[in-house]
Amino acid sequence: VQLQASGGGLVQAGGSLRLSCAASGSIDHILVMGWHRQAPGKQRELVAIMYADGRLNYADFVQGRFTISRDNTKNMVYLQMNSLEPEDTAVYYCMALIRAEAHWGQGTQVTVSS
Repeated sequence: VQLQASGGGLVQAGGSLRLSCAASGSIDHILVMGWHRQAPGKQRELVAIMYADGRLNYADFVQGRFTISRDNTKNMVYLQMNSLEPEDTAVYYCMALIRAEAHWGQGTQVTVSS
């Protein structure tokens, strides 16, 4: 399973970014796809995930600013991030839970300047 994330970058506070993740390989039976992040000196934390049945789960800090979506025809998952804050600065990781095994992408850096 390969997960290729893209779309990170440097943005000013209040700006927006859209992250994309392309899944390939043995990706049948995906139970969950989504995004986690890890800021310097902090543990990796959930940002947003989507279950195979369409249920969504967002971290409390998202507060309506981020939207996760998925294109099953292209095996892609997206994270639209609006109203970004400096506290959102982190490496964002795409993840997929396939047959109870977690897979991670390489991460994409998001930096929000004040």
